[in-house]
Amino acid sequence: MAKFRKVNGKTKWIHLPVTPSTVLAEGSLVRFTSGKLVAAGAATAAADLVGVLRHGIAATDADYASDRLVEVEVPLEKHVVYEAEAVAAVASDVGVEVDLVDADTIDRSASAVKVTKVVRVLSTTKVLVWLKLNGSY
Repeated sequence: MAKFRKVNGKTKWIHLPVTPSTVLAEGSLVRFTSGKLVAAGAATAAADLVGVLRHGIAATDADYASDRLVEVEVPLEKHVVYEAEAVAAVASDVGVEVDLVDADTIDRSASAVKVTKVVRVLSTTKVLVWLKLNGSY
């Protein structure tokens, strides 16, 4: 299942170059480094987030070590809602800007770079968020 999954809002799929020999999970947040996509991390600034990877990349893929383009979902409007994985989410997280644990999970206990805003808590492990892609919700 996708880690970040669009729930509501207008988006489109664009094709962008990915770093060869890089494993990425479907639904991971991605950023650029040296002109190619890599997984976002805990310290990734909101301005550097590009979008959500459509299909996962495994080391067993035939084109794993090749230069190629992959599909990335990007918003066409503000306030696109995504379902995201979380760790120990609670009701008071709503309205709070938080960071990432990694490219797949939000970190409700950190708010240094503020890349997502929680808009609804579904369970302790699932929340709805706005992503601050390119530094803007």
